[in-house]
Order: sequence, then C-alpha cells, then structure tokens
Amino acid sequence: MHFTLQKKDEKTKARAGELKTDHGTIQTPIFMPVGTAGTVKGVHQHELDKEINAQIILGNTYHLYLKPGLEVIEGAGGLHKFNGWNKPILTDSGGYQVYSLSGQRKIKEAGVKFQSHHDGSYHFFTPERAIDIQRTIGADIIMAFDECTPYPCDYAYAKKSMHMTHRWLKRCFDQMDRTAPKYGYEQALFPIVQGSVYEDLRERSAEKIASFDAVGNAIGGLSVGEPDEELYKATDLVCGILPEEKPRYLMGVGTPVNILECIALGVDMFDCVMPTRNARHGMLFTSEGIINIKNKKWEMDFSPLDPNGTATVDQVYSKSYVRHLIRSNEFLGFQIASIHNLAFYLALVTEARTRILDGTFSEWKDKMVVKLANRL
Repeated sequence: MHFTLQKKDEKTKARAGELKTDHGTIQTPIFMPVGTAGTVKGVHQHELDKEINAQIILGNTYHLYLKPGLEVIEGAGGLHKFNGWNKPILTDSGGYQVYSLSGQRKIKEAGVKFQSHHDGSYHFFTPERAIDIQRTIGADIIMAFDECTPYPCDYAYAKKSMHMTHRWLKRCFDQMDRTAPKYGYEQALFPIVQGSVYEDLRERSAEKIASFDAVGNAIGGLSVGEPDEELYKATDLVCGILPEEKPRYLMGVGTPVNILECIALGVDMFDCVMPTRNARHGMLFTSEGIINIKNKKWEMDFSPLDPNGTATVDQVYSKSYVRHLIRSNEFLGFQIASIHNLAFYLALVTEARTRILDGTFSEWKDKMVVKLANRL
C-alpha cells in the first residue's frame, strides 16, 4: 500500500492524494460507505460501483465474526469473494462495539469480554484476536483494537483508556508481524488516536501513534456526542501532529458539513452510517440542503428528487413518489433514498478533490457549508 500526496490547498490544510492498494486505487479525500455485515444496507454492489462511485467500503469485525462467522468467510476466500466487491475494503476492529455495547461487555488489560447481541453468547476479543479475525476477513486496511471512550468522559478515565489503547496497539503490530495475509494480497494496519476531547491527551496519543510509522493513521473517539467545535478542535490538533505523507482517516464522521470542515483541517478519509441510516428515516442530503421527504410539503412535488444529483434515481424518481414509498414503508423507498444519499456524499468529496486540485477549495467550501446546513 502506498499513499501519494498530490496537492495541498494554499488557504486551508485540505489535501488531495492517491492511496494504492492491491484491490485498486483510492483518490482522496474519500468517503467510505459502511457495509457493517458485508453489505451496505439496501444497496447492490453494482450500484455502489456504477451509481454511487464508491471506491472503498467498510466491513465490521464484530458483526462479521458473529454472522456469518469466520469459517464461512474463509471458506469463500475472504470477504471480497464472499460479497462480490472487488475494490478495496476496510474493516473496523470491533473497538467501537466495545463503546456501543457498554451494558454487555467487560474491559480488562487482556481484552474485552462481551455478549453477542444475537443470542447472548459470550466472546472474548484481545488485540491479537482482532488482528487474526481481520486477517481471515481479508480487508485491505485493517484497524487496531482500541477503546472508544464515551462523551462526556472524565479526564482520568480518558487517560487510562488512552494508555491501554497504546499498549493494545503494540500487541496488534506484534501480531501483524507474527502472521501473514491469507489470500495473496497485502493488508495495512492503521493505528487509532484516542484521548477524548482533552488536548494534552490527544497530543500525546497522536505523537505515540505517529511513532509507529504505519502506512496510515486514524482518529477515533470523536463523533460520539461532542459539540462540533470539540470535533474540529481535536481534529485540527491531531492532523498537525500526524505525518503529512500518510493518509489520515477520521472515523465515524459525519454530516456533509462536518466532512467539508474536516477536509479543510487535513483529513483524507471518512466513513459514517448517516447517509443510509438517515435515508431509511426519510432524510435526504441534497446540493441545496436537507430534505425530510416525509413532510407534507413534498406530497405534490413532482420535480426530480435532486436535479443536481449524480445518481440515476435522482432524475428518474420525483420527491412525491419517494415520499409515498417511504411513508408506505416500501423497501424501494429506502433503497432509492440510500442510493441518493451515498451518491451525494461521494459526489461531494469528489468535488472537494477537484477544487483542491484547481485551487478553488476554500471559497467553494465556505459557500457549500452554508447551503448544506439549510433545511428545506
């Protein structure tokens, strides 16, 4: 895996780059659709490729480990062959589930004991086990096992958790060195910066993560309820410490406005469930602002879903029709809305990249954040 920094914006810290993997090249900045259980909900792989123009998707170690299980994935020859996606894949190590399953897990130095949300069975993840599982899943980019602290989080706990994440990181890299990829292509391990919203902890964690000289680095523990100002402050601080020549991945972020603001701070890679999760509830992100398609104001609006949209669904289906489908709980409505939102996110980061390359990013970004926050 190799990252090339192609252009830096003169007025902001935004960057355009290219990340080469054995399953293809990723042009950054990039948004990665979340396919938790090996599928982006409601969206076929050919739509991800041709309509949405996704360059990389995510899978989740915790969920794939439980269902379909490692035996099935390994029998298929890895997740790429199992789900029919031949472009790059990134897997989350399961660390976020440590955070989200707070009532069903116990954290110790050795690892995390948790209960399956499917059947209540007990399982134990160590940093070594998280690496082994991700070796079996076979993603191109795999994440270090960490603890994602909640917000708010007191300083003492955030500090203790951060140091444990750093110790777990050493164990992750040691396990990577002891093992080999299973399917004939390389895997890259990204470490994760933690430290909650405390500047000194974020600074220490970023310096520690940078010292491992990984192919790329991630920023975790944000977008967990903190105000946007805290998100931006922590991201700006960390991006100023992480090496410039390596890609920076901000985990779990966020709204279109969040993404543009964090691109301006030097982030290269993003993921979030928001485009698909919000789509299923009728929230559409468009070039003119946010639409709640369930509202009665769209009942007699037969104009295209988004006249400026890049996906076929944006021109084929009207606002009125999609409103009818979603209010009727028709699966097609959820699918159309998901394709639209994901295509919008990918078009947004693609335009950001174009603007960085041609030197107009700063002015364009300032105009777009106003429009994208508008509720129509």
